[in-house]
Amino acid sequence: MTRPQFTFRPNLQKEDHRRAWEILQAVPERQKSAFLVQAILFRENENPVRQTCSEASPSANNTEEEASRESLETLLRRILREELSSVSPQAADETEVPREMMNFLSTLAD
Repeated sequence: MTRPQFTFRPNLQKEDHRRAWEILQAVPERQKSAFLVQAILFRENENPVRQTCSEASPSANNTEEEASRESLETLLRRILREELSSVSPQAADETEVPREMMNFLSTLAD
């Protein structure tokens, strides 16, 4: 049985392709296949691909971008909730203005 082969030809004029190429070049020669397998599986677990490239369309890209944006928003909301839950709001005393502030404001009025 022959092993399948894949050829990667990045377009170095594109920033994301250039960055991917730099990362791949940093991987030791005999570990590149294992690295690519792990990267693909990690990507699939983090953000499953809904369509193959041959089925992709502009609306599919928008859907994927929207799903990614929603995932990021959900993550940010969760983090903010966690952080805000540990902070107790303090009511500002609206009736008293510090004397230093009044002195400063009076110098501006002169």
